[in-house]
Amino acid sequence: MLVKIHTNWFAPFAFPVRLAHKIEGCFELSKYVLFTRPPISSSFEVDNDKARKRRSSWRCGCGSEEARRAVSSYLGELGVSEEDSVWISSKSPEYVKMLVEGVRDLEQWQIALAGLSFKDKILHIAAQKGDKGKVAYLESLGFTLSSSMNIARYLPSDTHTLPSLMHKVTRIKQLLFFSPTPDHHLLIKSIRLMMRHLSISIDEDLQHTLSFFEKLQAKPGGLGILAYKNAAFRSLIESFPRLLQLSVDNHFTPILHFLHNFGIPTFRISNIILAFPPLLFWDLQLLQTRLLVFKEIDLPDKDYAKLLLKYPWLLSTSIQENYTELLAFSYSIKVPKTQIDRAIESHPHLLSCSTSKLKSMVDQFAELGVRNKKLNQVIAKSPQLLLRKPKDFLQIVLLFENMGFDKETIGRILARCPEIFAASINKTLQRKIEFLGRVGVSKTFLPGVIRKYPELLVSDIDKTLLQRIMYLMKLGLSEKDIAYMVRTFSPLLGYSIEGVLRPKIEFLVNSMERPVRDVVDYPRYFSYSLEKKIKPRYWVLKGRDIKCSLKDMLGKNDEEFAAEFMGIGRMLVYPPVSSNDSQ
Repeated sequence: MLVKIHTNWFAPFAFPVRLAHKIEGCFELSKYVLFTRPPISSSFEVDNDKARKRRSSWRCGCGSEEARRAVSSYLGELGVSEEDSVWISSKSPEYVKMLVEGVRDLEQWQIALAGLSFKDKILHIAAQKGDKGKVAYLESLGFTLSSSMNIARYLPSDTHTLPSLMHKVTRIKQLLFFSPTPDHHLLIKSIRLMMRHLSISIDEDLQHTLSFFEKLQAKPGGLGILAYKNAAFRSLIESFPRLLQLSVDNHFTPILHFLHNFGIPTFRISNIILAFPPLLFWDLQLLQTRLLVFKEIDLPDKDYAKLLLKYPWLLSTSIQENYTELLAFSYSIKVPKTQIDRAIESHPHLLSCSTSKLKSMVDQFAELGVRNKKLNQVIAKSPQLLLRKPKDFLQIVLLFENMGFDKETIGRILARCPEIFAASINKTLQRKIEFLGRVGVSKTFLPGVIRKYPELLVSDIDKTLLQRIMYLMKLGLSEKDIAYMVRTFSPLLGYSIEGVLRPKIEFLVNSMERPVRDVVDYPRYFSYSLEKKIKPRYWVLKGRDIKCSLKDMLGKNDEEFAAEFMGIGRMLVYPPVSSNDSQ
């Protein structure tokens, strides 16, 4: 739209341009410039597209290099060294562009800073910003222009000069960050677990911490940003800009020294800070008070520093209050405090679970007959099972039901090997079932194999099962032989090669002079103690020149063996027991 204005009109026009001094032909009114004579053009274009074209085609007549030199000069006037000034101006292109656009806006509306060069105009606009070069410096650190401007608002010029800010940032990085952050994979994993299992009301400090993590997840790289010194520093300051207000010597240093004296290695303190940044705002007395709760947890080795590294969120009031709730809950289900404390030691994320969530899992155990003493066994072996969602637990129960197990049997499997119910169906259990099928354990025999040795479902295929099978095959046994042995004695694949299989095979072949194939008919041979049972009975039979099968030799109890092979009611004398007994 075009608005025609006659040249003999008196038309005041106000534009939002801040000026430091009077300009010919106009006077300053608040934050606007009021023109007392009409603009040169007889018409104003207010069409947005045309306005953008004029802005994009504008040339100040001076290159960006001159603008950078002007910024460098400005930073030098603020007390920054020449080298740092050049570096900052070269690494803050958006800041430089903002100043150039400020000059452009003046010239766009025919406003001239009389007698000033382009450099002086840049200096004038920079001074008018009021941040005293902090925005340029923050951008040079990698912050966006908008973040730099936001952070600078927390740093008043009367208490934070640019040189002092630069010194503080350098000190903070030296004290808090290492590149790359050590154990960053463990840190990131721990953060994800905390966010996944958190099911309680949280305090303000923990809320700010979660907000920090959520902002990280929204960025490219996600929580992986914490693995890198500079990126981690920027993310921390963006979420907690008030950290730059704190004294390095009087605030940060005492806190870091205290954590070190508590037992945290210097190079790992950054993990605690990144996991729970609000603690940096505390005074020493508050930090000491919060750490007292750690010593209420009964740890065998009293290594509270290790617990702090694994779960720094225990410093928050909401987690500490929930610990009290957990103790009350454990008392109600007759689980000793020491048992809960051991569970927290190995799986501290239990601290973020509400008692209602834990009760829902305990109720599922009770449905399978797992209560009291059996419940204690489950928690002792697999406390992580309490962190499962009931629906995930029930899927594993359904898996066993589909194989033909009743609830009572499933409960016995749960009490014996709770790790199964904490495993993934697709990534662990189904893979083991398929593997057993490939080695000859069909669906018909599978329930019997699992009932006798459910640990097969959580044994490592490559490091455990395959190695045992390959060892037996090297002895000359066929796949069919091994499949038969597993079907009739499924614990076979759980025995150590060096500790059990090899020494018993060597005694069978070298001392007893029996063929390896004898173990195919009686694989339970490997379950007996070499020193306490196999050798003593063999020497008795050899002394009497008696030959019998492995089953007859080992399958009888002492009274039956003595009655049949020694002609007495009991086997009274045993050879000395070796300390190298494999069972």
